[in-house]
Amino acid sequence: MSHSPASPVSQNAQQRAAHIREVVMAHGVELRQRYPILNHQDALGAGILAFALLGMIGSAALYIEGYMAWWACLLLNAFFASLTHELEHDLIHSMYFRKKRVPHNLMMALVWLARPSTINPWVRRHLHLNHHKVSGTETDMEERAITNGEPWGIARLLMVGDNMMSSFIRFLRAKTWSHKWMIVTRTLKVYSPLGLMNWGTWYVFLGFHFSTFVATLLGSPIEWSATTLDVMHVVNIAVVVLVGPNVLRTFCLHFVSSNMHYYGDIEPGNVIQQCQVLNPVWLWPLQAFCFNFGSSHAIHHFVVKEPFYIRQLTVPFAHKVMREAGVRFNDFGTFARANRWTRTEEKKAATQQTQTA
Repeated sequence: MSHSPASPVSQNAQQRAAHIREVVMAHGVELRQRYPILNHQDALGAGILAFALLGMIGSAALYIEGYMAWWACLLLNAFFASLTHELEHDLIHSMYFRKKRVPHNLMMALVWLARPSTINPWVRRHLHLNHHKVSGTETDMEERAITNGEPWGIARLLMVGDNMMSSFIRFLRAKTWSHKWMIVTRTLKVYSPLGLMNWGTWYVFLGFHFSTFVATLLGSPIEWSATTLDVMHVVNIAVVVLVGPNVLRTFCLHFVSSNMHYYGDIEPGNVIQQCQVLNPVWLWPLQAFCFNFGSSHAIHHFVVKEPFYIRQLTVPFAHKVMREAGVRFNDFGTFARANRWTRTEEKKAATQQTQTA
């Protein structure tokens, strides 16, 4: 099959990235012309937030009143919370109420309340904007924090779904006390107060039920006091309606995100190499709780200022253009390569070429 000089395969990485950006942005303009409602960006952002929050409150009320099973409430609220993650991401890029600080910051506060497992969104803004500048490098603290570049094993599995466990393992790995102290102080700072409350509640829940289970298994059930049981009743409800959904959402998002971003051996500034499209059928149970992140997020690296709902509408068109331009799709080898861009066979070929040169 021949290609014209303007064909993406005949261009360098910067030209191909510019081509993707240009045609996907044009498609976004076309979508807005076809569906004028998409031009009301502030109203859509506020409306989606209201929908997500009312959904979380409604399912929580149904569960508390006995009209919904705990697992249904947990799954629904994990989905609703995934919407607020997308909104926070758009807010970080100033896509809603950019020139109106009060509604903008109110939305930032509300999406944080819906996802108390996360770091302070105003702090995350600096980390995320830095992520776009240095994606795939050691200084990309946002992706490194969720295990991008780590070899797969028990440690990475624990770190993917538990932000506090991630900090704790990094604390254990730190070689100096000054580095350990920096990890502790930074963790306390960025997760205070909501993150500390969220993960504290989660550990109380796990500790109580694990100790109860083990004691019962050993034939010596624990006689908990009435006060303890009353407190745990509140904790159990909190875990079902808010904490548990965000633990599930966190695992799904971090698993997908950390495996779709490349790390370590990419060319600086080469957007083509920064991330892949990760959308196999078997990943859909996880995609459901991070709003199709693996399929849509790579588009964002090329077209930064499109809100998430435009990005989702763009997926079929954008994927075709990205594939033609050399963006990778479902490169599962990254699981064994700790997110490195260079494939094993490419490394072998390079080594052989060096030896014969």
